Amino acid sequence: MLHHTHCFFHRAGFISAFVLLISVLPSCKNPTPKPEAKEIVAKPEDIDQKTGEIIAQALQYAYDNSGKIDDSITLRQYAIAKYIYTQEGERGLWSQQEHWTSLGDSLYNFIKQSKLYGLFPEDYHVGRLSSIRTRVAGDSVDRKDAALWARADVMLTDAFVQLLNDIKLGRLPNDSVSQRTDSVLSQEFFQQQITDLLKPGSITQIAQSLEPANPYYQALKAAIPGFLDSADFRHHTPVIFPTKDTVAFKLSLLKRLSEEDSLITDSTFYSDSIHLAKYILKYQKRKGLTADGKFGKQVLNSLNTSDSDHFVSIAISLDRYKLLPPVMPEKYIWVNLPGYYLQLRVADSVKIQSKIICGKPLTRTPLLTSSISNMVTYPQWTIPESIILKEVLPGLKKDTNYLAKKGYVLIDKNEQEVNPATVNWAKYNKGIPYKVIQGSGDDNALGILKFNFNNKYAVYLHDTNQRYLFSRDTRSLSHGCVRVQSWEKLAFYIMANDSISAVKADSIKPKFIPSDTLRAWLLRKEKHTLPVKNRIPLFIRYITCEGRDGKVVFYDDIYGEDKILRKKYFAGK
Repeated sequence: MLHHTHCFFHRAGFISAFVLLISVLPSCKNPTPKPEAKEIVAKPEDIDQKTGEIIAQALQYAYDNSGKIDDSITLRQYAIAKYIYTQEGERGLWSQQEHWTSLGDSLYNFIKQSKLYGLFPEDYHVGRLSSIRTRVAGDSVDRKDAALWARADVMLTDAFVQLLNDIKLGRLPNDSVSQRTDSVLSQEFFQQQITDLLKPGSITQIAQSLEPANPYYQALKAAIPGFLDSADFRHHTPVIFPTKDTVAFKLSLLKRLSEEDSLITDSTFYSDSIHLAKYILKYQKRKGLTADGKFGKQVLNSLNTSDSDHFVSIAISLDRYKLLPPVMPEKYIWVNLPGYYLQLRVADSVKIQSKIICGKPLTRTPLLTSSISNMVTYPQWTIPESIILKEVLPGLKKDTNYLAKKGYVLIDKNEQEVNPATVNWAKYNKGIPYKVIQGSGDDNALGILKFNFNNKYAVYLHDTNQRYLFSRDTRSLSHGCVRVQSWEKLAFYIMANDSISAVKADSIKPKFIPSDTLRAWLLRKEKHTLPVKNRIPLFIRYITCEGRDGKVVFYDDIYGEDKILRKKYFAGK
């Protein structure tokens, strides 16, 4: 197996102990000299042999010098490239007798078009390869330079291996919720790809065979060409808001809108508010935003997010799909936090779609994988420790009637209610020896039903007593739990499809719970726990863009997760 080690690559997982062993054994006592910058070969029939010799020297030099083959070229996958050339007899793979092979042309063109896969051509030596291709096409002396052909060959092989890695596994490391099972590519894998290419094969066919079959990944990828066709990667005027200088703000806003709409010219910069609202409305419709003609956070974020930013979000989102299981369950609940929605998906079709409210940036909803284990009608809410420390304890120190005003009660370790006025709250700073509970009822923060699932964060899906908040565009408003607008549809679907669901409500023996009984309990405002035997998998994820009807739909990076990943794994993009 090939294991990808930190001393060779930017991430773990690719090169075997065997390849590692043969790589670290020195070929001689003296360091391998740097290949000559130029090696002119007089006869075309001799250039391939010389190219192969320089390739072998360059790869050994790369090992000795952390991937460098000269002052401007660094290989990322030099150990695997060395293995490939060893298997292929240390010969050039992408050119013959002063000409590119059809495979060499195909790979170069694939690299140039790699944005169609959410990749960045500059990650695959496109600039240096382009320069070499221009030189050998226009200069008969350069065409005889074996050193030039050798550099191009090893860069193409390095690019080929990196492309396979990035297309199949992505550029993000496994995280705490990763469900990816294939994180190691074997020696046989790389050898088979080269064999398939040399038959000859198709780099496009190989690439497509390595991608996730997930239809939502495929929908996003299919929308990339349309995005690129209209993308504007130029620098744009930033809109600074809020600001006290209203004139400067208006000018920067109109300037930015004019960069999107050529009909807005200098003569319109002093337009009245009616005309400005018209321009904003036109922009909102074009971008698929809430079309109300008003400037707000949604418009501001859109104007200040460039197409370069959007493309990085596409790249990150595609890679997040690569962290999912290769085959998703037949039936599962999907929650996308930036999209503010929940879906019940069955056989890749959406049976239920609901708006959600998720955690505020300071109290984020965690990413997790679990399954619905039970439902509770008219639940009580036990206030999490984090909320007690941030909100309840400071409130009690100011006013011992704080709990009564909130509808909370204080419970001691013996499950007895305690009068808050009898407690010296000044002595507590890091926690309290009590539970704070909100009783069940229509005013409960959990609403009248919650869905439990095993997790270490004490969060759940639930109804809410603030249903009016679902009308907002920005819905990162909770303490971390996920509020579900269509909770009733989801609950009755689960009951209808859980044929042996049972509850120990009033007797020792479990009873079957038909959905009409659930409806009766809700009408009578009774608290019951309904076990879900056929548990439905739950995925709470963070995807900032999706493919829909052939177009890319972008969501706000509500927790700044894309910014963090961009800085760490996509620096300079």
